[in-house]
Amino acid sequence: MSVIHRIALTFAGAASAVTAAALVMAPAAGAQSMSATPFISHFHTLKTIASTVPANGDVNPYGVAVISHAAGHLYRGDVLISNFNNSQNLQGTGTTIVEVSPHGTVSQFARINPAKLPGACPGGVGLTTALSVLPGGWVVVGSLPTSDGSSATASAGCLLVLDSQGNVRETISGHGINGPWDMTALSQGNVTKLFVTNVLNGTKAANGHVTDHGTVLRLALVRSGQRPPKLVAVTTIGSGFPERTDPAALVVGPTGDGLNAQGTLFVADSVGNRIAAIPGAPWRGTSAGTGRTVTSGGALNTPLGLTVAPNGDVLTVNGADGKLVETTTGGKQVAVRLLDSSVPSPQTTPPTPPGAGALFGLAVAPYGAGVYYVDDATNTLGLLH
Repeated sequence: MSVIHRIALTFAGAASAVTAAALVMAPAAGAQSMSATPFISHFHTLKTIASTVPANGDVNPYGVAVISHAAGHLYRGDVLISNFNNSQNLQGTGTTIVEVSPHGTVSQFARINPAKLPGACPGGVGLTTALSVLPGGWVVVGSLPTSDGSSATASAGCLLVLDSQGNVRETISGHGINGPWDMTALSQGNVTKLFVTNVLNGTKAANGHVTDHGTVLRLALVRSGQRPPKLVAVTTIGSGFPERTDPAALVVGPTGDGLNAQGTLFVADSVGNRIAAIPGAPWRGTSAGTGRTVTSGGALNTPLGLTVAPNGDVLTVNGADGKLVETTTGGKQVAVRLLDSSVPSPQTTPPTPPGAGALFGLAVAPYGAGVYYVDDATNTLGLLH
């Protein structure tokens, strides 16, 4: 039995109690549609906040995380954004995280050197949508790297743990982490649980064909003083999600995830064109498989980024048409909003729908004042408000 699993056995009971307490103390946002009015129906204006391109030219913004507490170079209310591509637009080679204020001031929070990591990260650095800010100013970001921007060279990657100054202090690899694509987090006291979707389990070997090996992992981390949070337990809580490589998107599989106050984790099943629900995500000890289907089809069109709205509804953005979709926990799609209507150039045959390939990460703005989203077509951070 490994050290990590021995620790996990003694930690499990306390962690479950802490997590349950966190959910009890959480706001009523997880309840099913506290109001009959869709959350996004309150907002009618699209605003471009700023460019997400840093000095080194990285493009293709993916992850979005709002900073809730100030620490070091992290300023409360600012938004962190991870870039997936380098200046040559090669996927899986982006190394920067930028910080954007609500007023549009942009700074580079981190530029990560793959040659100077403090631990293993198979394949190097290519920052994904998996991006979270933990208590104490720790930032965790996923890496799904390539050597040349192609899925043929994609590697397992890792999770990178940065301090509030933007320095990488730790890497987390192995333990089932294989192409960490997106992530959400639940913290209480000195315990954080990360819920990470993975898209490279057998995907490359399938060579473009769909394979049902995508996973959702729950990683328990414990923080102690000024030391980086340490991994103490890993549990597979979702498995069997369809995934495949893609010449345009590199890889398509389980992507965005979001947790409600009842402990249900919602997952954007991109290949299945549906939203899945995994009950008891913070404390379950076994895999829920591909979860319960909340909704499928309809206005969904390759859902990617996902978050839970203050009224408990699930918000997803479509990778194939630039739209934001709001769905109740009961499965009713109650609102749709077009966030990007740009027409890809040159036009493809058949024609590519407006907004295709533009959207990825999203997050609810502080106080429920709107929805932040990255626009990959323009390399900007936008706000629906």
